[in-house]
Amino acid sequence: MTTKVEKSLLVNVPVSVAYNQWTQFEDFPQFMGGVKSVTQLGDDRLQWVAEIAGVKRQWEARILEQTPDTKVAWAATEGATNAGAVTFEDLGGGQTSVHLSLEYEPEGLVEKVGDKLGVVENQAEKDLDRFKAFIEAEGYATGAWRGSVGSGADVGTPGVEHAAASEGDKGKAGVSAKAVAAGVGLAAAGVAAAAATRSSGDTDHPGVVSEVDPVVPVTPVVEETEVVVTDVPPTGTVPGTGTLPDDGTDPAARI
Repeated sequence: MTTKVEKSLLVNVPVSVAYNQWTQFEDFPQFMGGVKSVTQLGDDRLQWVAEIAGVKRQWEARILEQTPDTKVAWAATEGATNAGAVTFEDLGGGQTSVHLSLEYEPEGLVEKVGDKLGVVENQAEKDLDRFKAFIEAEGYATGAWRGSVGSGADVGTPGVEHAAASEGDKGKAGVSAKAVAAGVGLAAAGVAAAAATRSSGDTDHPGVVSEVDPVVPVTPVVEETEVVVTDVPPTGTVPGTGTLPDDGTDPAARI
């Protein structure tokens, strides 16, 4: 079962500035919290490494359509199954509307639990907010690529059907060492959410918990204590006095 994410935001820069910055894919880690690296393999090929909620994923994507100041659409070719598009609309007055459409297929228990809790959707929203803060603070793009990909080919908004080549490719869908702990954290968060209504708050990394050291069983140590037993005299004698007289009196008492 796939999941779709739709997010929009208003950016207070001209459309060319917003678009130009988005073409600088290798700069994405500067404002995308879950993205570790993006490597440009060619005009239409990208290699991604991301980690969200303790799950590390790597995949390659192909740009299906790229039109300056208008649209960037992609689909995975191997690794994590995902596809989508980012569109740009010039609102005039130095403002631009940026819209993200993303469809992905969660794999494994940890991702499926995180998907139910909206981890990826929350991450996408925060990433767009950081993009807005980044570009508005600079006021200009760090670079630009004004070329086109798939000129004249309107692919619409690609879905996972466009990423069919990546389906079932588990070879690069790695899980980090924190995956099990993250799964426990996500499950616990789900139980807590179902049990009570939580007050609103900002959590940058939902579902992430620290690694837990293994519990080593400890065998109790009992100190050995030397027990000294004093010789017990035979019945009818008193130590140091010898045998009691027949009348049962103490010999010392008769002196």
